[in-house]
Amino acid sequence: MGKVELNIGIDPELIEQAGRLGISIAGIDERALRLHLQKVDPAGAEARARRWAEENAEAIRDHNAFVEKHGLLSDHIRPWWL
Repeated sequence: MGKVELNIGIDPELIEQAGRLGISIAGIDERALRLHLQKVDPAGAEARARRWAEENAEAIRDHNAFVEKHGLLSDHIRPWWL
């Protein structure tokens, strides 16, 4: 059976990082590329995670405040022994 051409979306930052490292991304999806880059360039992955945390810090604070005030949305289905 032959191959079917498929267009997939990959984070441009990952493509740029792979290019800088000389990694061919032919035949790879975003999840696999992300995992591979974490192994070969952990500093780049850490920088991307730090940026994500900074960009989403306000939403994370708001969520944590909501949980502190109201509890988790799943609290009513938790077993009593947890």
